[in-house]
Amino acid sequence: MCGIVGFLAKPQSLRARLGEAVVPMLLCMTERGPDSTGLALFTQAKTAAHRFNIHWAGTHDWDALLAQFRSAFDPAARIELRADHAIILAAAEPGPVRAFFARVDPAIRVLSVGHAMDIYKDIGPPATVAGKYGFKGMSGSHAVGHTRMATESAVSLGHAHPFTTGTDFCLVPIGSLSNYHSLLRSLERRGILFVTDNDTEAACRFFEWHMREGDTLEQAIVRGFGELDGFYTLLMATDDRLVLVRDAFACKPAVVAETDDYVAVASEFRSLAHLPGIGDAEIFEPQPERIYSWAV
Repeated sequence: MCGIVGFLAKPQSLRARLGEAVVPMLLCMTERGPDSTGLALFTQAKTAAHRFNIHWAGTHDWDALLAQFRSAFDPAARIELRADHAIILAAAEPGPVRAFFARVDPAIRVLSVGHAMDIYKDIGPPATVAGKYGFKGMSGSHAVGHTRMATESAVSLGHAHPFTTGTDFCLVPIGSLSNYHSLLRSLERRGILFVTDNDTEAACRFFEWHMREGDTLEQAIVRGFGELDGFYTLLMATDDRLVLVRDAFACKPAVVAETDDYVAVASEFRSLAHLPGIGDAEIFEPQPERIYSWAV
């Protein structure tokens, strides 16, 4: 079933309290997805260095890991820790960094790479994961979140959402793709490698590949209308926008609330009911195969 939420804050005062708005939205989606929870958060200013988000469960020597990383890549690399999650900020290329972590410990999972985006995700319901990583105290310009009820692949960190490919791009879905396997084979023939058997990864890689080939995200989505077969609502984010789209039948739920201060998206209205000014918001159900795009 799963649940999705998205929030784009416009004034600086609301961006400073982004987590306070997003956490109740996620909590309201618990029944739709108790298996795993994730949040992609976009910072208010890009960093020149890459932001490597990694997950390393258990008790480990993070200082030793950072020392190895600095020796291999960037003596000025910095680390920010939250429970099993870390952000390493460094002048280094993603490919060699991924290979480095795989050599150090295969249990280290690179969740995302970018200049503006951080991804936190873990197994467990929203209250557990949000509390563990301190979602409520986070700030940023916009965020997308997901609560997962596993239906077609395992309950694991690797299958948790948001999914991301490339840099500063992520996707959270409700629904499924019926042509996942043919889509996967088509992308693999182009040299694109997959790391899970989740159909969301195929959609994410489809859009990111077309963007690497020169499309805007909106142009890639239009291509997707002809090539993605299934019932879905997809919420995506880049460093400068929030994008929502539904398939031609629009049977997977979504509701949008928009005010002068924010844009909020959720699977159900109850995730929006707590938001300030919701009584005066423009509230609507997105139309099928129409692209809704909001700039930061």
